[in-house]
This record gives sequence, C-alpha cells and structure tokens, in this order.
Amino acid sequence: PSDLAYVIYTSGSTGLPKGVMVEHRNVARLFSATRDWFGFNEQDIWALFHSFAFDFSVWEIWGALLHGGRLLIVPQLVSRSPEDFHDLLCSAGVTVLNQTPSAFRQLIAAQGEKEQAHSLRQVIFGGEALDTAMLKPWYARSVNADTQLVNMYGITETTVHVTYYPLQPEDAQRVGASPIGKRIPDLQLYLLDAYGHPLPPGAVGELYVGGAGVARGYLNRDELNATRFLDDPFASEPGARMYRSGDLGRWLPDGSLEYLG
Repeated sequence: PSDLAYVIYTSGSTGLPKGVMVEHRNVARLFSATRDWFGFNEQDIWALFHSFAFDFSVWEIWGALLHGGRLLIVPQLVSRSPEDFHDLLCSAGVTVLNQTPSAFRQLIAAQGEKEQAHSLRQVIFGGEALDTAMLKPWYARSVNADTQLVNMYGITETTVHVTYYPLQPEDAQRVGASPIGKRIPDLQLYLLDAYGHPLPPGAVGELYVGGAGVARGYLNRDELNATRFLDDPFASEPGARMYRSGDLGRWLPDGSLEYLG
C-alpha cells in the first residue's frame, strides 16, 4: 500500500514543475471513501478524456477498472472538437464524464439545441473554479434532466479530489460562486489564518488538507516539502500530516465550503 503508484508533475502557483509522489493507498481509498456518493458499477462507461499527465486521468482510469466498468479512450482529435466529442458521448453511451468547467462550457455550446439523447449519469467537475452561472443553458434543456452534476475541489498533492458538492438547478442562479461542498470522509479540511488558527464561518482563510489522501511529497524537493507537507497539529494520530494548498476559501453557514481562488 505504501509503494509509489505514480509521479505527476504539476506547476501549481509557482510555475516550476514539481513531481508529486502518490502511493497506492492514496488512490485505493479515494474510491472506497466516495463509493456511497456515486454508486459507480459495472454498467458504467467512462470517458478517458484527459492526458496521463493530469491527475483527472487517475480518477477516470481507475474509476472504470475498479468498478468493472468500461473505459472509452477518447481520440485526441475528438477531444479537441466539442462537437465531435458530444457525438461520441451520445453514440457510445458514456455514463460518467469528468471535465474542467472550461471544457464543459464548450460541450454545452456544442450540444446547443440538438435533441440527440445521451446517457450521462454523472458529470464531475474539477481542475479549476466553477462559475455556476455557466450551467444555466445546461439546466434549461430537458434532455439533461437525468444527469447529476458534481463539483469537486482537488489538488494533485492530495490525490485528485478533496470535496464533493452535488449541484442543483438553483445553483446556476448564484453569482460568482464556486461551491465545493464538504470533505471526503477520510480527509480533514482546515481553513486557517496566517497564524495557523481555525477560522469561523464567513472569514476568508487558506485551505489545508489532512488525512489519507495526502501524498508522500515532492520528488527530490526536500526544502519545498518542509513548507507544504506539514505536521497536522489538529490530528490525534501520531505522524499525521497536512498539505498547505495556497488556496483561499470560506466556510458557509451550512458547513460547506466556498472556493475563492
């Protein structure tokens, strides 16, 4: 379980590539911890839309294989054409789709007023902030009524996903909001001030992530590891660590989180 599963390079906010070392146990628990939310099964058809260099591909590949589903490898030229990709989703009966919000915006435009039926059961967002207002055209189409849209905040350093927020049509009326919901159960999510103190609802602070998804660290970057992969002072188990994300957010009154960039 503690063996290295993969190294994915990410530039993050620094612009300098950093190799993130993720272990097998980090990946395996991602699917067991989210099983009740998604109900993935052997009937699902997943689209491998993303490059192996982007950790969304980890979710796509192992999401299909660990649940006995099918994995449709999207040809690169098709992935660059929203119209062709939409046609492929419909003809292949894809049920689980993972998209950045910017890519999904293009897919909404490609769908347009087409009456072509699709089989999408879940569309999962990640990789960038979601402006929920962009979803208005999607929710306006009756052909999309059976698809659950989900917004998930995640970081490569904490194994793909951290939070879960099932979107509803009324969320599209929220202006400038990027709701990311609540943490995956086997993770800890802290919103801290500059002194490392927890913040109350409404206050803006930096996101720190602890728990079973925290990666081993950066490859051959000991100095950087010392500033980003930290001891978790809030955890009861010895040796627990947390990752300092550099991202800002705030708690909402219902206990969910809003991402602010």
